[in-house]
Amino acid sequence: MTRHFLFLQGVASPFFGRLADHLRARGERTTKINFCAGDRAYWGMRPAVSYRGTVDGLDDYLKQIFAENDFTDLVLFGSHRPVHRPAIALAEAANVRVHVFEEGYVRPNWVTLERGGVNADSLLPRDPDWYLYVDPQLPRYADGQTAHSDIRIRAAHDLAYHASNGLNPLLYPGYRTHRPHVAAVEYAGWLRRFSALAWRRKNDRRRIHAVNTGTDPFFILPLQLNGDTQITLNSRYGGMPRLIDTVLRCFAVHAPAQSKLVIKNHPLDTGLVDYPALLTGLERELGLAGRVIYLETGLLPDLLEHAAGVVTVNSTAGMIALAHGRPMITLGAAIYDLPGLTFQGQLRDFWENAEQPVRRLFRAFRNTVIHTTQVNGDFYTRRGIAMAVTNSDRLLAPQSPLQELMALYPPNTHTADTRESAR
Repeated sequence: MTRHFLFLQGVASPFFGRLADHLRARGERTTKINFCAGDRAYWGMRPAVSYRGTVDGLDDYLKQIFAENDFTDLVLFGSHRPVHRPAIALAEAANVRVHVFEEGYVRPNWVTLERGGVNADSLLPRDPDWYLYVDPQLPRYADGQTAHSDIRIRAAHDLAYHASNGLNPLLYPGYRTHRPHVAAVEYAGWLRRFSALAWRRKNDRRRIHAVNTGTDPFFILPLQLNGDTQITLNSRYGGMPRLIDTVLRCFAVHAPAQSKLVIKNHPLDTGLVDYPALLTGLERELGLAGRVIYLETGLLPDLLEHAAGVVTVNSTAGMIALAHGRPMITLGAAIYDLPGLTFQGQLRDFWENAEQPVRRLFRAFRNTVIHTTQVNGDFYTRRGIAMAVTNSDRLLAPQSPLQELMALYPPNTHTADTRESAR
């Protein structure tokens, strides 16, 4: 039976349009709702309708368009955008499959495709023994084919998308971005931040070398984007300043006296939060002078070889830390927050009692996550998009790979080797 795919917002790239072309070539139908001029520019002349109102009126509009069409599938990027939440609720009530794309849980070379939700909404089991049990039944996945991601191409697409949105007051007067700031404010922040990175890199390289070769143990706090929904919706912090305040106060009281805390900024941070000024004030207040190292640049793997542990909320950097065998605690909802992978106690106890993740469990977890939720490819480059489109044929299956695997091996009904023997 022919399927009818309704596309909502995607990433700022040609990916959704190329995916729709691929599905139509397979004999399926596609429709898109454009919410802003950027959506329309990247969708082109493919079948689409436009919603020009505000979020307040979206629910009634979606009910009407669902009633008038025989949609079988809903496709979107990021399940927590305001324009997506009511559509997901309607789709679930109508038994319409919901396919959610997101940046890769495993990076590079992978993007995420799950049914129902991603991240905190993921259906991935929280039972570590399940991963140890099902992994031997699966193919072996390594790093996938290289997608050749290029930050410059990603930036060019973002600029083109938001330049098109300059027409929103005329074409889509009710649209409001899901991001915390309009594009012009973010671009101004990036310009100011990136213009200062050249002179920061030399100092940061020196600081990384010093902590790696020093005798004092150090922990890492990799920052996430301040407006990331992983922080604003899937944690209790609401933003990076509150997280930093919480972690530093705990570190000052409970961490070993000689230990240090390395705080590394996110590579795509807009620079709109003055982290150095925030840290200077907290160091003075908490008596942490000389124990907090802030890095604006640098690569996380360069620090992980010698780190005593990693503190994160739910960043994909956590997967990188686990791959390096680093002890870790999560302070929010993360798919990898499992007994045997992350510290299950309180942050105040982590500093003295952190344990390395169980290597075999992580290998089983990573392999299963790739099999069930990851698509080899990229959202932004020509090669990466072609790979991701071809590898997204799982959209056409009656069930997702995760649903199929869970039907064969229901969680909490199989017992694998104990985690101690899996080390």
